[in-house]
Order: sequence, then structure tokens, then C-alpha cells
Amino acid sequence: MIWIKDNKFIAALVGGTLLAVLLLFFWGTSGSGRYDEAMTRFAVAAEEVAGFEKLRLSPKIGNKDGKTKALASYRQALDGFQAAFESYRPKDIKDVTPQEFTTDLLAANTEVRKAFEDAGATVPEPFFVGFESYRTVLANGKTTGLLEYQLSGIKELMLALAKSKPRALNNLYRPRLPEEDGQTFTPPANAVTRSFPLEITFTGPEKSARDFLTSIAASKNRFFVVRSIRVSNEKKTPPMAADAKFDSPALEKPKEDAGGFDGGFVLPGDTAPSVDGAPAAEAPASEQVDTSRILSQVLGNEQVNVFIRLDLLQFLPVKKLP
Repeated sequence: MIWIKDNKFIAALVGGTLLAVLLLFFWGTSGSGRYDEAMTRFAVAAEEVAGFEKLRLSPKIGNKDGKTKALASYRQALDGFQAAFESYRPKDIKDVTPQEFTTDLLAANTEVRKAFEDAGATVPEPFFVGFESYRTVLANGKTTGLLEYQLSGIKELMLALAKSKPRALNNLYRPRLPEEDGQTFTPPANAVTRSFPLEITFTGPEKSARDFLTSIAASKNRFFVVRSIRVSNEKKTPPMAADAKFDSPALEKPKEDAGGFDGGFVLPGDTAPSVDGAPAAEAPASEQVDTSRILSQVLGNEQVNVFIRLDLLQFLPVKKLP
């Protein structure tokens, strides 16, 4: 006791250290017990899961029959889908000689240009129906089959656009195929189509955009998929009343002087002056202003800029189901 009184700091330090050691020992002992308990539960659960994994599944006969029926219906639906698109699947894509492809390309370009010219629309220069790189260079003979298929689809699109009477075809962009650059195209294992992307930009009245989109959806020989479309009004300001062109009514002939009084007056409820108590005849239709045409006169002359990104699909050969 005397030593503790003479060495209070050391005694307090020894006592605190001893207490900390005891607490750490107690905490470590209890933690080890929780760890052992958790390991025991994990081992039991793992053994139980391993036992389930070794068991062989044994569904009920009713479930098995239901699954067999569902698979049969699924197979029938897939076969039906493949048959439904049979008309869009090319019978055979054969390569032609580079000279034959060039001849077909020139003919298609001439026909498309004439269609736009007859519709009063312009095309950009140099325009060659998306095959501008083949204006002076022959195509590879191993790619002419695919190029012919793509050319036929582009020609159909351009003739349909010309028929819709746009003001101008601004751009037609056709990305090059891998085969054109000496590469090989390998479709994914489960692919049923191959996409040939195109980008078309044109300007015209709103009706031309509607008619062109309708023709894309109504194609019976080729299947087109619109991926994106952007439509913007060529006018950046809202329509004004001054934009309307109103019909001017015909001027009435001056009446002869009747001594300061022409005998015409309006009775309550009358909509036109009366003469001798009888309503006067309304103005001829040719002299009236057709107010129902005001809105179309204000908005009817507006032009829209249309950008369309679409795919021409080539349906691959029918896949045999497993």
C-alpha cells in the first residue's frame, strides 16, 4: 500500500493496462465463439445445398406435358413468323459481272433523276443513287450480288420519294459494306436478317413526308425499318396574319341616283338590306371571301426538312429449329 501511495502514476498505469488486457481477452473469446457458430451454420447450409444439387429433378407428368405443349406452340409460332416474311426473302442473290452492275447502276440513276425532274424536284450533285464511288470505278465481282440487291431497294425508295413530290432531295448516304473493303460479313448465330443502313434528307411540303413514309410501310417486295426520323419546319418564326392571301370580293357597280334615297334599308333580324320590304339577294358565291381557307393559306405553303435513318433488311435463309 505504501508503494502504491508513493508510485500513484505507475500503479494507475499498471492497473489500466491490466484492465485493458482483460477486456481484450473477453472480447476475443466472445468473438471467437461467434465465428465458430457462424462457420458451423455455413457448413450445415453448404452441405444441404450440395445434397440438393445431387438430386435428380422429377417433375410431375402434368407439368411435363404442359411444357411439351408450350414448346410445340412456340415452335409453330416461330415457323409461322418465318413463313409470314417469305415474300420479302430474296430467292437467290447471285453475283453479276462488274460491267453488268455498272449498266444497271447507270439505268437506275437515269430513271431516278428523270422521276425527280418530272416532279419538279432537285437532286444534289454529284448524285449517283448512293453509289458515287462507282461512278468511275468498277465494283468487285464478288460483291455485285449484294450491291444489286441494295441498288434495287434504293431505287424503289427514290422513286417513291419522287412520287411524293418533294421540293429537293438534299442527301442520300449509303455506308459501304464490309465486303466492298475486302472484309467478310459473318451474321450472329441467331440472326434472321441483315441490315443495309441508309440516310435520306429531303425538303418538301408536309404531305410529301406523309406520302413517303406511307410508301415505305406499304412496300410489298422489300422490308424497310425506320430507325429514326427528324422533322423540322423550314420557317423558324411562327406564321403571321400577313402570310395569308385572301380572295378579294368583286366590286359592286354604283347604283343610279334615286333622289337621295335608294329604297334599301335593314329591318330588325334581316341580314341584308331590304328593297320594298323584300330582303335583297345575297352576293354571288364568286364575290364572297372563303374564310375556311384562311388557315390553309397561312400554313399550306410551309416546307419541312426531313431526315430519315432506315434499314433495308435482307432476310436470311430459313433456320431449322432444333
